Amino acid sequence: MPRNNTRRKQARRTKEKWFVPKVIFRVFQSLTVFIMVLIILFAALGVGVGAGYFAYLVEDTKLPSKSELQSELGNITETSKLVYADNTEISTIQTDLMRTTVPSDQMSPYLKSAIISTEDEYFEEHKGYVPKAVIRALFSEATGIGSSGGSTLTQQLVKQQILTDETTFKRKANEILLAAQVEKHFTKDEIISTYLNVSPFGRNNKGQNIAGVQEAAQGIFGVNASDLSLPQAAFIAGLPQSPITYSPYTNTGALKEDLSAGLERKDIVLFSMYREHQITKEEYEEAKAYDLTQDFLGQQVAEQSDRDFLYYTVMNAATDIIARQLGEKDEADLSDADVYNAYYQRAEQTIQNQGYTIHSTIDKDIYEAMQAGVANFGYLLDDGRGTPVETGNVLMDNKTGRVYGFVGGRNYALNQNNHAFDTQRQAGSSIKPMLVYGPAIDMGLVGSESRVSDYETTWQEGANAGEDIVNATNKGSNTFQTVRESLEWSNNIPAYHLYQDVLNNGGSKQYAYETYLSKMNYPTNANWGVESAPLGTVDVTTLQQTNGFQTLANNGEFQQAYIIDSITDNDGNVIYQHEHKPVRVFSEAAASIVNDMMRSVIDEKITTPFKDDISSLNGSLGQADWIGKTGSTNEFRDSWLVVSTPSITISSWAGHDDNTGMDSQARFRSSKYLANLINQVYQVNPSIFGTDQKFSLASDVKKEDVAAFTGQLPGKVTVDRRSINTPSKTVESLWAKDGPEKSTFKFGVGGTDENYKDYWNTVGTFERENPQNKDDDKDDD
Repeated sequence: MPRNNTRRKQARRTKEKWFVPKVIFRVFQSLTVFIMVLIILFAALGVGVGAGYFAYLVEDTKLPSKSELQSELGNITETSKLVYADNTEISTIQTDLMRTTVPSDQMSPYLKSAIISTEDEYFEEHKGYVPKAVIRALFSEATGIGSSGGSTLTQQLVKQQILTDETTFKRKANEILLAAQVEKHFTKDEIISTYLNVSPFGRNNKGQNIAGVQEAAQGIFGVNASDLSLPQAAFIAGLPQSPITYSPYTNTGALKEDLSAGLERKDIVLFSMYREHQITKEEYEEAKAYDLTQDFLGQQVAEQSDRDFLYYTVMNAATDIIARQLGEKDEADLSDADVYNAYYQRAEQTIQNQGYTIHSTIDKDIYEAMQAGVANFGYLLDDGRGTPVETGNVLMDNKTGRVYGFVGGRNYALNQNNHAFDTQRQAGSSIKPMLVYGPAIDMGLVGSESRVSDYETTWQEGANAGEDIVNATNKGSNTFQTVRESLEWSNNIPAYHLYQDVLNNGGSKQYAYETYLSKMNYPTNANWGVESAPLGTVDVTTLQQTNGFQTLANNGEFQQAYIIDSITDNDGNVIYQHEHKPVRVFSEAAASIVNDMMRSVIDEKITTPFKDDISSLNGSLGQADWIGKTGSTNEFRDSWLVVSTPSITISSWAGHDDNTGMDSQARFRSSKYLANLINQVYQVNPSIFGTDQKFSLASDVKKEDVAAFTGQLPGKVTVDRRSINTPSKTVESLWAKDGPEKSTFKFGVGGTDENYKDYWNTVGTFERENPQNKDDDKDDD
């Protein structure tokens, strides 16, 4: 009996010991079952809601028949065209996309397995889409978390050939629906073969855009698609993800200096094939180790066509517009070069296939006159040093920024570099009105007759610190020039001092660029802040320089240069319309003062004989109110001349593409050439030049009588403890704001105390040579 009691007590203690854990376990078990039931219920609800949402998105979609799909999946295109401003045709746009379709049995099996392994591992199993990818896309759309991604090859084919590029879930839903329809009507082999025949594969060794694996195989490796080796097939299969980035060739057909992106992509494809058991480990390692660069074809010249600078300039501008439209719709980061290139290629295909009409701003008669001008007078630029001197010219309307015409080069068949729109060269002194004189006057730092040091001085910063700053013909004239004189002579030392004054007063090395040049679409460059920037050491295009002078000629208001007026589709719907977006850069007062000084540059003929050259050709043109500026660089590698009337601005750059120098007569040849070019245009359209118009000073320009000797207000000045009166001769100085102060010992911009003492010692000579009553003031215009 005692034993039974003992057992009962032990059993009771054991039962009590496990009671709590059992309760916890049962509660946990019940909660788990409950949670699982909730998950199942919510999942079912989610699937139901998702299915309903999907049905809503595609309710208006009409399912195409097999024949309709067959037509749409093929490369059915509508011819687009480029037209002049009067709507006469420049050219039809024949696709640059080289494509040769081949049947499935003429494609290497490696190609198909490579594409499937890399792009769509479930291709053989799915029905056009992968359900879990759809659920993921639904979740992403609903929550904004994650990426929808996961498109099958069938979806990619549908997106590429049928749908638009919008990124809404409605398009994604239609993509899934149409992909299922494609799978219903076509075999897997038909789908993969179509994909390989229509997809873009970058460029070939002629620089042409290519699509389809046959063109890729022949244009990259010189073999047929059926004969590709494993590493060759893997390389081609990697291209569709980013064809331009992974292509081994540039747009000229030259091999890229850095081929790593495409080769690394090839290795990813090979690993995907190995992972999916399409190739053995030995095949993978052998193909990965193979030096594929030895198989790339060398550069070849594409067959010549009738396309020239005009065709490609207008086409490139239109493609950029459409690329930006597509990118903005997708909220893409177009500052990323790879992203931009991808959209640019999509834009090319859109323009080529959609029956667009690209309406350019180009006046047919003016453009043809300019081509005749360079053909007839381009020889005037030659320096007798071997290869012909090249040129770039742009003719622009001041009020709108419209490009009437341009010259891309001497002969497109011999040199395809577009020297008007693409080639970047140092601006030389032609940058001074926009970078130095415009800001200095706009800020009220100087007036037109203020004095600036032209005494010998040295660079203070950088590698050239301690070296002399030199003008074109001397190390300084050892005097204080007026602002107007320094621009007429295009001297570097006064420009240097003025620019330092601009930056010091602006408070930043980049002040002039950020406040002025950036608004005129000049390129971002840290060198705008260096001491030598006023000498034109930053590279610019002829178009950018023309636009800078347009700003000054247009009363200080920038209108971005444009060559595309509008783009319409086959039904006449406007896809794009240029909008004028003026930007105030300089005050009207400052611009009008700089224009007045640039009239002196042309009239005084110190740096260019343009006034004589244009007058000798055409009296009416000689009477026009011409303003302008010259520019040259070391060893005369570049020769610039940009001139304006109140109506138009026309530019001329000349130089050798290999950057070798010309002789010192380059500026005279540039002047004669540009005068002849302008006269050619005048013969076909004289109205654009506004020969009856005059540049005038803005109503708020301050006209101040200043002492000619100091550029400041007349008065007594203490020099070496002696009080003397400024010489009596006065001149009218033009100020945009503020105004001159009373004359002081250090009256000018730049210069040392010794320079000022030296200058004050010339007071007597100055008075004798410049009596007050001598009537030598310039005529008001």
